[in-house]
Amino acid sequence: MKPTTKPTILSQCLAAGLAAGMFATQVQASEDVIQNSFFPYENEVPSHEGLNVGMTIDQSNVAQFKDVIDPAFYTFIENGWTSITVGDTTSFGLNEGYVNATRDSLGKVSLGDQVGEINGWQAGRPFPEEPDESDPRAGEKLAWNYKYGYNWGDSAAIYPFYWKYRDMDSGKVERTIKFNFHFLNFKGRVNQEPVPEITPNPSDLFRAIYVQALDPADVRNTQLLIHRASDDLKRDNSWLYLGFQRRVRRLATGQVTDAFLGSDLMIEDFEGYNGRISDMNWTYKGTRQMLMPFYNHNDMKLDTETHQDDDGYEVVAFGGQGGCFPEITWQLRKVYEVEAVPVDESHPLQKRVHYMDAQTFTIPRTVSYDRKGSLWKTFTIGQAHPDHHLPKNKGTGVSIDDAFSMIDVQASHCTTGQFKGQVDPELSKPQMFNVQHMRATGS
Repeated sequence: MKPTTKPTILSQCLAAGLAAGMFATQVQASEDVIQNSFFPYENEVPSHEGLNVGMTIDQSNVAQFKDVIDPAFYTFIENGWTSITVGDTTSFGLNEGYVNATRDSLGKVSLGDQVGEINGWQAGRPFPEEPDESDPRAGEKLAWNYKYGYNWGDSAAIYPFYWKYRDMDSGKVERTIKFNFHFLNFKGRVNQEPVPEITPNPSDLFRAIYVQALDPADVRNTQLLIHRASDDLKRDNSWLYLGFQRRVRRLATGQVTDAFLGSDLMIEDFEGYNGRISDMNWTYKGTRQMLMPFYNHNDMKLDTETHQDDDGYEVVAFGGQGGCFPEITWQLRKVYEVEAVPVDESHPLQKRVHYMDAQTFTIPRTVSYDRKGSLWKTFTIGQAHPDHHLPKNKGTGVSIDDAFSMIDVQASHCTTGQFKGQVDPELSKPQMFNVQHMRATGS
């Protein structure tokens, strides 16, 4: 018996060692996915021939950098409407709880049979793996990464938020509206209590947005409430409260693509894309190194003449053609180019091209084309590092939306936004996100 026993023990040891080795390899491979997704600049930052930190890209040299600028913004610089000042490429590390949630769910999330269906997601980035050009649903996975991203974290507020309507030819500011915007995740929460979900949640909501207009008088107390269901195949429920009518009305589906309060934005444009995954057909067009509007707010040229708060906070200044361009620095960053084509043929757009930041999965640049395929609008959302912003934002791991510019190229008009973004759960409590609150606030 002894001669047969020894090989058996030896084979068991070898098998155990092999299994342990395979497990260690799998763990390392999983960790490599996490590191690549959340810390892409850990070992190397992007570079481009002739591109140096501190330089200005303008009409005289923009042709040299055509490969790292999206086509719409390239045209703006070529026309002399604006320029780009190049900043250091810096890491915008997201909240540790969000990264850990992604690590815990790695490999457990999958797409359903149709666009808008997802299985196994609880929290974190659902598809942190590098997109594969041979995967016909790679664009859809990137869209889910955006939807379930850490944009504004578990909750936050833009409090206050100034919109300016500008004639791009004359530079005249036609109108200024002061808002408060509030954001709240009901599910997928990783940092602010309660975690991972706010209960009770009888409507099974994923997220809600609440907007209140403060000034001027003709729109004061106009309010917007959006409820986004966890089931992406269910339509959003949206309500509008008009102060002068003193009543709440439900928004029809088509109204999310109308001009919001006469601005150059649709409700569907908010945050880069404010709609369902199932409303679009998504195509991954490739991974690029591109200049993107990422910066440290406290180091920028700030608007010292208007919108200074009591605490001394100053918003980003604007300049360029018509005052339509935030005066910020741009970083060379890793970007996913994703095309979104509306499912509904009556949609006013033929497509949007989103340039998604690979580290944060914010959408700092979007270019929109009308139904004839002509360039119509272009959206810039400046991203400020939370550690160089308001003290309350330091350490939150939230890439702060800090300035926006929606330019209607065909109308020579723009709407600009100047933010005071605050990651503060006290400003966006769950009871704010219901119709009764709209009525109580408006009365």
